[in-house]
Amino acid sequence: MSQDIVFIEDLRIETIIGIYDWEREVKQTVALDIEMSSDNTRAAATEKIEDALNYKAVAKRLIAFTEESRFQLVETLAERLAAIILEEFDVPWCRLKLRKLGAVTGSRSVGVVIERQRAGTGKETSATGGQED
Repeated sequence: MSQDIVFIEDLRIETIIGIYDWEREVKQTVALDIEMSSDNTRAAATEKIEDALNYKAVAKRLIAFTEESRFQLVETLAERLAAIILEEFDVPWCRLKLRKLGAVTGSRSVGVVIERQRAGTGKETSATGGQED
C-alpha cells in the first residue's frame, strides 16, 4: 500500500477559544495545516472522487465543528479535530498543526502540532481525542 499525503494548508476558522474571560466572548482565528495519509493510486487510476480522500469534505467538516466549538485550550481542539479526521474519514494517520493567530504580542501565532494514528496502528486516538496506551 502506498502512503501518500493529502494536505490542507492554512485553513482559517473563527471560533471561541481561550482561557481568559474576554476570549470566551470574542471569536478568534485559528489556522490549520493538516497532512493525512492516503493511498492515492486507485483515485489516480479511476479519476473518481469516491476513490480519493476528499479534502473539501474534510475541510467542511472541520470548519463546521470548529465554528461551533468553545474549547479553552488549543490542545483540546487539536485532539478533537484529529479524532474526526481519523474516525470519520477513515484516515490511518494525520499530522495537524493548529495555530492561534495573534495570541502572543510580538508573534504571528502560537499553537500545537500533533500526530495521531487510528486505533490498531500504533499511537492510538479514541473518539474523545485522548491517547490510549
